[in-house]
Amino acid sequence: MSAFIDLVFHADRRFAMPILTYPGAPLVGATVRQMVTDPQVLFEVLAALHREFATPVVLTAMDLSVESEAFGCEVAFADHEVPTVVGRLVTTRDAAERLAIPEPGAGRTRVYLETARRLRTLPGRPLVLASMLGPFSLAARLYGVSEALGLTIENTDLTHLLLEKATAFLAAYAKAFKAAGADGLVMAEPTAGLLSPRAMTAFSSAYIRRIVEAVDDDTFTLILHNCAAKLIHLDAALHAGARVFHFGAPMDLPGALAKAPSDVILAGNLDPSGVFVRSTPEQVRAATRALLDATRMSRNCVLSSGCDIPPQTPIGNIEAFFAAARGAQT
Repeated sequence: MSAFIDLVFHADRRFAMPILTYPGAPLVGATVRQMVTDPQVLFEVLAALHREFATPVVLTAMDLSVESEAFGCEVAFADHEVPTVVGRLVTTRDAAERLAIPEPGAGRTRVYLETARRLRTLPGRPLVLASMLGPFSLAARLYGVSEALGLTIENTDLTHLLLEKATAFLAAYAKAFKAAGADGLVMAEPTAGLLSPRAMTAFSSAYIRRIVEAVDDDTFTLILHNCAAKLIHLDAALHAGARVFHFGAPMDLPGALAKAPSDVILAGNLDPSGVFVRSTPEQVRAATRALLDATRMSRNCVLSSGCDIPPQTPIGNIEAFFAAARGAQT
């Protein structure tokens, strides 16, 4: 049993782990741009969040552009917004065949690898979870999201070619995080939630399974995150072979817990914008308690945000989430 899974099943109260990084920037006077480009700044922000909320787990930032940028995509940066991929890198089969697979550490991937190493030095040694993109979501950023969705129907050979290259890099990147001392990683595969269950199995879970088999063991946990998946996708997602899954607001989490094996951990799924950004602290507490009540019988449930909590989230709302979560006994 890995350290993360052990934490969940042996906690004395409901385990809570929001996807929380960017709202910590004001704690040290940093910008999002600094966080995603400077490992020392990112480390200082994450350390401040850890001190503020006494979290047993620290997560590197969920940056869905960094792997695409390593392949050569153009990325747009702003001081207070998460970076985004601009345009398409690959538009033809010839371009896909010429596409070089980068090495872990290329471009800004070094920021997150170095941050993981530094987080190992935090007092009390909280678990360190890295973050990376999933194979279909990476292929879709290289080829264009809407174009990639159509490609799964129109040209499966090209889709698989892109996925092979994406998976080769991601497997190596995951191994690099493991070597850097991370205790696991959160793999974000949101674009796969836009596929049918059958297509999710073929173009996402089958490739993720290879990465799970390469790194997931008693020392390292791969957590598969999909913020667009619904209950109809659950069996296809489980095909990836991970032991921990993290879902967004569209997922019927109580329904998923009823269907999933009891030794598989499911996490989620308070809406990041609707609950964390736009609610009052009392509304956050109420939403958190409601999710706790709906999942009370499931020890294999981790209370979390449904996705990455946006940078502009008030710290008071995060405090309200933790207060409600910590008030719940198992």
